[in-house]
Amino acid sequence: MKRCLDCEQRFDGRSWVCPGCGFAPTVLCDVPRFAAPMDDDGFDRRAFDRLAAAEHGSFWFRARNRLLSWSVERYFPAAQSLFEVGCGTGYVLEGLRRTLPALRLVGGELHSEGLRHASRRMPDVELLQLDARRVPFDSEFDVVGAFDVLEHIDDDERVLAELFTAAKPNGGLILTVPQHPWLWSAADEYGEHKRRYRRSELVAKTTAAGFTVRRVTSFVSLLLPVMVSVRLLGRIRRPDPFSELRNSRADRGLERVLDLERALILRGTDLPLGGSLLLVATRT
Repeated sequence: MKRCLDCEQRFDGRSWVCPGCGFAPTVLCDVPRFAAPMDDDGFDRRAFDRLAAAEHGSFWFRARNRLLSWSVERYFPAAQSLFEVGCGTGYVLEGLRRTLPALRLVGGELHSEGLRHASRRMPDVELLQLDARRVPFDSEFDVVGAFDVLEHIDDDERVLAELFTAAKPNGGLILTVPQHPWLWSAADEYGEHKRRYRRSELVAKTTAAGFTVRRVTSFVSLLLPVMVSVRLLGRIRRPDPFSELRNSRADRGLERVLDLERALILRGTDLPLGGSLLLVATRT
């Protein structure tokens, strides 16, 4: 169900024109616009170009995509629709389309540069330009997700509340976030992160939004010593922040390590430490 961001009326149908107040979003390049794009807020537009170029060649992005696809299949096997807020360049949507081709996918992103990449990568997927703190859906999706997005937003609790509204009753939520405040480094500053999460903090905020948490585990756990070493070195040399996600000489070996880690998660092991957190919850 659609939700008018002006008068809050709920309505169905293909049109975005609200039958109550007549509000309609502007449309640019076939993308409905529900918020002013933040392309002049100091964010480096070139970061999306570098991100899009790095994703396919990065063990971290490939491993995370496989973990997310598994999470949807394992916890929401009957899901027919998924909404990703903060879809960036569309890399996760592309991975989900490859593994779950019958799933209806919708992506929302604030930055025009991200949407430009996503529309090229996924021309058949519905994309919306929106603010994660104001989502124009109500009880619409079987699964909603934010994958390394919440850490960029001051009011992350409001985003979780909006995702709760967008999910169907008995629908699901999947989140990934960076973990451990003590891992803070120049890479977080470059990415304009507001925080790295403690597990208890993420669970508390998700529960406060109304969700029931089903699973929480760390990942990038077996590589945590390498990650700590890289970040300690970065405090001295301040390396390219993308270097953590890209290492061509060791890429396949690092990917195999994360594949082993994923096998542990698939068997039910909740890893206590790691560079990131995966959380799965339901709207009951």
